[in-house]
Amino acid sequence: METQVTSLENLSIEGEKGTFFTPHVNFNAETGVCVLEGESYLEDTWEFYEKLLNWLKSYAKTEKPIVFELKLTYFNTSSSKGILDLLKFLKSVEEEGKDVTVNWYHPEDDEDNIEEAEDFREDTGLDIQLIAY
Repeated sequence: METQVTSLENLSIEGEKGTFFTPHVNFNAETGVCVLEGESYLEDTWEFYEKLLNWLKSYAKTEKPIVFELKLTYFNTSSSKGILDLLKFLKSVEEEGKDVTVNWYHPEDDEDNIEEAEDFREDTGLDIQLIAY
């Protein structure tokens, strides 16, 4: 029995900077544009990224395309695992025939950030678009 998503709320989390850094999240249920930006250095990384993954799983039940926009200036190793989980899920959605676009925004001269994106591209098989700003 397939579950129909009748009304999915937008997921919006205001980014915070302090002892830990929470990225800003804006996942739009109408447009399918999902933005993750800022810095990700969290106290409870798994809980945070699980919330994002669950939202994406609900959204993926619709026929709408997904545009995933990563605009992270910094993320730690545990955040990297959460991001990888999100990207692997998006790849599985793409393999089911859904329209998935992943854009990775990076400072023009930030070689480490570019390398991270290329590693994620290699690990997931997603065609991650690198966009300098």
